[in-house]
Amino acid sequence: MVHGASLDEYTSKAVKRYSSLFTLPSHARIVFLLCVLCMLGGALAVLLFHPSYYGLTISLMFGGFFLFVTLLSDFAISWTFMKRDPIFNLRRCSALSLFSILIWFGFIFLGSTVSVFLESPIFWIRFFFLGFCGALMLRLLVFSTASFAGYGRMLVSSLLQPALCIIPILFMDPIIGYELGVHILTFFLVSTFIAVLTVFLFTYLLDRVGKRTLGIPSSSLFKAFFANWTEDLNEPLENFFEKLGSEQNIKVSLLTFRTNKRIKAMMVVPALHPGPFKNLGSSLLPYMIQSALEEKLQCVVSVPHGLFGHELDLSSQFQNRKVVEGVLSSISSSLNDSTATPFIQTRKKMAKASCQIFGDYALFTLTVAPKTMEDLPQELDSFIVDEAEKRGLSALAIDAHNSVQGPFDINEAVVSLRKAAVASLKGALTHERFPFEVGASKVVPKEFTVEDGMGPGGVSVIVTKVGDQKVAYVTVDGNNMVSGLRERIISMLREIGIADGEVLTTDTHLVCGAVLTERGYHPVGEAMDQTKLINYIRQAAMEALDSMEPAEASWRTQIIPNVKVIGEKQIEALCLLADETARQAKRLAISLFSLAGVLLILLFMFF
Repeated sequence: MVHGASLDEYTSKAVKRYSSLFTLPSHARIVFLLCVLCMLGGALAVLLFHPSYYGLTISLMFGGFFLFVTLLSDFAISWTFMKRDPIFNLRRCSALSLFSILIWFGFIFLGSTVSVFLESPIFWIRFFFLGFCGALMLRLLVFSTASFAGYGRMLVSSLLQPALCIIPILFMDPIIGYELGVHILTFFLVSTFIAVLTVFLFTYLLDRVGKRTLGIPSSSLFKAFFANWTEDLNEPLENFFEKLGSEQNIKVSLLTFRTNKRIKAMMVVPALHPGPFKNLGSSLLPYMIQSALEEKLQCVVSVPHGLFGHELDLSSQFQNRKVVEGVLSSISSSLNDSTATPFIQTRKKMAKASCQIFGDYALFTLTVAPKTMEDLPQELDSFIVDEAEKRGLSALAIDAHNSVQGPFDINEAVVSLRKAAVASLKGALTHERFPFEVGASKVVPKEFTVEDGMGPGGVSVIVTKVGDQKVAYVTVDGNNMVSGLRERIISMLREIGIADGEVLTTDTHLVCGAVLTERGYHPVGEAMDQTKLINYIRQAAMEALDSMEPAEASWRTQIIPNVKVIGEKQIEALCLLADETARQAKRLAISLFSLAGVLLILLFMFF
């Protein structure tokens, strides 16, 4: 059995590979760079032979032809062979041409230098075709590993631009002082075959890694990753998730607060994990549940994180909709209770656990802040539920997921949290139950984005008042929180008359893979202005205080059957495959392309 910490480690590795993908400049900038490269490359290719106005004219014509053919072929490829491909639009076709021409002109310049130095124009021709092979291999490699087009379309798209760029040398015999012969044509054909064979072997051997592990070609998995990264397409990857997933019955717990016969606020905790990252699987599910309920009920909805890890990521958007529909169908009249205990928080070493009882329902929050905390295991949830049931109560445990600053010692955390949870439960049971009030509010800071670590759910605040004690449950739609921020928020709440409470995050993985950082995302408070965030929370808390009314609480647990989750072993295998594929690609690239280089050099020497 793989523990949650291990799964987080595997997933983090995959996200790091994911976030290492580079971004491209705008198409206009790419075209500008192509113009500069072709003109400069043409000059360096010809002027060494003819350092004169005539040579300058020829070099501009040579570079201009390269530029014209490249722009024309990129347009033709993007609108014909790659028209239905989700990845290769005109911008990406032009970017590929930019990098392939950069390689090509590097070889041409080297050939010009060697030819002038040795006074032998044959080297110019040979290096020209070596550059052709380098450009062709790059194009074949990129199209074969990133495009969803068929092999024929990929081959033509790879060959079209380099093949057309060969045309100028048919007319350059007087410039370079060398007449093209049959041996040069043979060199061209054999070197092209070597280039195609090298790329074919690279993709074939790379695909074997995935087939051996999961029965999935590695290149297909990479294409799915790349499609999601570049175009936010989740279907290719989720098709893999659906095939690898298994069905489970998912429990959803709802704590509903009613005032004057209407629902004022609701806390919903589904027994699943909002991952794995970006817009895949259940990453967006907290917000989907929140927005669906808010639209239907016109109330404040909080969807904090339960005690579950990546082993319970949903496999697709279809499964998300199944859960949302199940949650919506579970809203019905149920027994309400108008009494509650005060909020009791207990500390045991590194752990803090709070318990507040509404009728026969015990609400727990768990944190180890300001130390780092990650996903807490289901075993801890089962332990807390069992302890509550021994005392005649139902229980809902929330992983506050509100501090990150370094490594997480899950074993030490679980031991301390068990003791703290039992102590807080015993403490709450010693208190008399009183009528209570509830206020709620929500704010969505427009200036904070997914890239900053804030999901679209914003900030929700639910305030309860039992006797003279006011406490706040603050939920931020984000993935974890920088260490120390929770304490600043609690301090601010006390300043406005709220005695205690807890700061929670949804653990949304919509933010994961959104930025090019080592972690792949920003926890709440790392990239955003903390003072502004605290002011937004203050605003929501003040509005919640102003809306306080006598309330009743009701509890409901809904079982949603046959929901497909990716599963612990499958996630581990996918993440390990992504990591292994990246490492294998490096090894294969070094060996295969080095061998191809040696063969081409030998061919270079004999022709």
